[in-house]
Amino acid sequence: MLLIAACAILGFAAWLVFRPHGNGKVEAAPEPTAARVSVVERGSVSHVLALAGQFQSYQVIDVHPKVSGFIRSIRVDIGDRVRQGQTLAVLEVPELQAQLEGTVAQVSRSKDEIVRAEHEVAAAEARYSSLHADSDRLQQAAKAQPGLIAQQELDDALSKDLSAAAQVDSAKAALAAARGGADVARADNRRVGAMENYTNVIAPIDGVITWRYADTGALIQSGTDSNSQTLPIVKLAQSGLLRLRMPVPEDAVRYVKVGDPMLVRVDALDRSFTGKVVRFTRDVNFETRTMETEIDVENKDLSIDPGMYANTQLQLNHADNVWTVPVEALVLRDNKDVVYAVDNQNRVHLRTVEVGLRGSQLAEIKSGLAEGERVISGGQEKYQEGERVTPVIEARPARDVTRDAGSTIDLHDEDGGNQ
Repeated sequence: MLLIAACAILGFAAWLVFRPHGNGKVEAAPEPTAARVSVVERGSVSHVLALAGQFQSYQVIDVHPKVSGFIRSIRVDIGDRVRQGQTLAVLEVPELQAQLEGTVAQVSRSKDEIVRAEHEVAAAEARYSSLHADSDRLQQAAKAQPGLIAQQELDDALSKDLSAAAQVDSAKAALAAARGGADVARADNRRVGAMENYTNVIAPIDGVITWRYADTGALIQSGTDSNSQTLPIVKLAQSGLLRLRMPVPEDAVRYVKVGDPMLVRVDALDRSFTGKVVRFTRDVNFETRTMETEIDVENKDLSIDPGMYANTQLQLNHADNVWTVPVEALVLRDNKDVVYAVDNQNRVHLRTVEVGLRGSQLAEIKSGLAEGERVISGGQEKYQEGERVTPVIEARPARDVTRDAGSTIDLHDEDGGNQ
């Protein structure tokens, strides 16, 4: 009985010690703090410069006539598309026709002069041949029988011989002059003929007539006139190929290279395409501190009109297929970039990392982390070294395109911006 009483007393004492308190529930150990984490993955980070550009005709030409005259007919108007060599207008210049007829007559006359000079050369050579033969016979006879022929007769024969030789030379010189005169006449004929051909004003390039300055019957001055107020007949723009010109800020000039791709967006046409830098001025404007840069744009269907605006995007820095983490995962400690990495036991460890190109959402990690590791991407001040956390993995973009501070416009994100 004593044993039973002792057991009862011990059981009651144990109940007093271990009895439930309050609502009778046993308090559980606290759960680890939740933490937003991101996985180290490969991605790309780009810095781009967004600029407004304007389309311009590849060439713009004021078409002047070579000669002055009245417009007999003008065959084009504004908006007309013309081909190289097509006649734009026909001038009437009566004095040119008279000059052309005069040069034709001069060429015919020069031919007659050549024929006459050739006959004179032939006559002079025949006369010289006869007189030279007579002089030779007299000289030979005088040598055979001295004193037979008077010296005066010998001197006269020699004089006539030399005079005939001089006449031959003179006739040949006259023939050469006649031939030279014929060359001049023919050259003058070609010159006037070419000027007469200039009465047909033709298109020097393929293009579009953007303005017409004259009508039928108007007097048009020659384009070679020194008067600077001389008006052209039409203005012709080469619009089948356009220049897209953008002002690149001074601090981005070092990134511009021929062949660099540029994304182009034409809002007026709801159209996007990629072009390449073909030229730049290599000169920074003193007032605007920008450098003009150009893209050539094919426009065979003339869908883009010169003067339209376009939004462009020039890639400055780029890191592709590199390890990346969200920018929020980086913390600056003692002038070093660190991250709060979470190990396989979900415990926090501080890591120093080397950061490469930094965008608005992603940053390139050059060293300090490996693929698949997890890093806390916000509120790092709440966690301590070695603390155990409950990781909550967040989705993150694989590509980050950050627009430079010098950008002048904001492109639509359909081009593959921050995704």
